[in-house]
Amino acid sequence: MPEISRFLGIIIFMNWGDHPLPHFHAKYGNYEITVEIETGVVKGQFPKRALRAVLEWLDEHQPELLENWRLAEQRKPLKPIAPLE
Repeated sequence: MPEISRFLGIIIFMNWGDHPLPHFHAKYGNYEITVEIETGVVKGQFPKRALRAVLEWLDEHQPELLENWRLAEQRKPLKPIAPLE
């Protein structure tokens, strides 16, 4: 699980060779979600405040996330993405 960002106790990561539809995973304590990069569709459970932070971060970094998705498909090293400020 290559970590690409971390903020407010939330860990953002992508898996190499993961299933289709560009997405990333977010973990916060015992909670974990999958977020589609292009649509923002969320699967899983997350506290509301943490979910808002993840979706705001997605909005700020969508192009970088898509670039990392392409790298993950090729099993290349992923680039770190700045945390939510």
